[in-house]
Amino acid sequence: MTDDRTPPPAPWWSQPQQGQWGAPSDAPTGSPTAPYGETTAFGTPPYGSAPYGSTGPVNEPVTAPLWGEAPPKTGAPAWGYPTDTIGGPAPRERKSRTALATVGAALAVALVAGGTAGYVAGREGDGNSLLDPSASLGTSGSTTAAVNRPPESVAGIAARVLQSVVNISVESPSGSGTGSGVVIRSDGYVLTNNHVVDSAAGGGTVTVSFNGAESVEVPATIVGRDPDTDLAVVKVQTNKKLVAASLGQSRNLVVGDPVIAIGSPLGLAGTVTTGIVSALNRTVNVPGESGGRTPLFNAIQTDAAINPGNSGGALVDGKGQVIGINSAIATLGGSSVTGDTGGSIGVGFAIPIDEARSVAEELIRTGKATHPAIGVQALTSTADSGGRAGALVRAAVPNGPAQQAGLQAGDIITAVGDTDVSSVDELIIAIREHKVGDTVTLTYYRNGSKQQVKVTLQDNTGN
Repeated sequence: MTDDRTPPPAPWWSQPQQGQWGAPSDAPTGSPTAPYGETTAFGTPPYGSAPYGSTGPVNEPVTAPLWGEAPPKTGAPAWGYPTDTIGGPAPRERKSRTALATVGAALAVALVAGGTAGYVAGREGDGNSLLDPSASLGTSGSTTAAVNRPPESVAGIAARVLQSVVNISVESPSGSGTGSGVVIRSDGYVLTNNHVVDSAAGGGTVTVSFNGAESVEVPATIVGRDPDTDLAVVKVQTNKKLVAASLGQSRNLVVGDPVIAIGSPLGLAGTVTTGIVSALNRTVNVPGESGGRTPLFNAIQTDAAINPGNSGGALVDGKGQVIGINSAIATLGGSSVTGDTGGSIGVGFAIPIDEARSVAEELIRTGKATHPAIGVQALTSTADSGGRAGALVRAAVPNGPAQQAGLQAGDIITAVGDTDVSSVDELIIAIREHKVGDTVTLTYYRNGSKQQVKVTLQDNTGN
């Protein structure tokens, strides 16, 4: 998402939509260090809500899209890219047209220069019979054959999914910006990033437009936001049925799986990029609403080109099912004068749909999301120098679940249920597999002795 404010110089790690994204935990030497030192189950960073076991899509099938126009039948349909995955907010459509006009002017100058050179060469070569007044390269025929693509091809998937990816525009006292979103229910619910719409939460407007009908903007209302997971849901104010996307399962992904990114990079609606799953379970630090940084856990890394404006758009698998919400990109930074964060370098990140589905369901039901936690401050403990890998408890939150279960500072948590954990990040991810109110068994070591205890998860905001 973009606004008219001059952004600060970009760090090595940027946010595609609004503001700058922080450096991931494995940022290269010289980049800002991610504040992963001490992790707090209750507070900063929060324990996010987990996929609660729901495997069915949030949407119900529909047959008629909101806008009657179908994607073009000739060639591959256009793809939309997510709003602002990294760097400054993406420009509004009208601004992108100005930018395109400038680029077009530059291209036009180049073409004019080339035309002049060719004309001079032609005149000089008149005596050498370089010109043929009757030249013809034949004809392509009087009829145009229908262009069909297999359903499993990129073009075939694009034709199905494009109508479920929308462009989001935000106007607020602090500026304007654009982003992307994914229709998750035919009655108007759209899933996007919190950083796409957060500027409108305190007084502003949100409008949605559809690929194939970009000139028609429909008002939308924020249903709920979750800054901890950078997710939000808006509802389009229309009586017409939307075409909901099919939601897949991110837990089934493996490195190397083909993926397609759909959204509106740089305000260019209907953009499609392809790539693969480059890595799984990444932890990336992104800017929080209060000015600090919030870890984005368990992210899907992809080399599909993601640029500012892609935020909130869809990352789709080879079946055309949404398996992630594009949210962040790594960037090498940009000019300290312009504040430009640069474009895609082939390292983008998406929120897994298993988690996004769970958060979206809570936002639609209650307007807010809960985040299961055990209530500890912990550091990652490694096996170096004879230590034990796990999450080292620095302190237990007073009257929190861990303290009530008897955990103490110095305990090293090594498993949640049947899931082994070797770091604080893995502890958080394992807890996210459950929901508030669930009782889990923690395995931990105290003074070298292995022990187990049952803990009932609570919402981190309540402690």
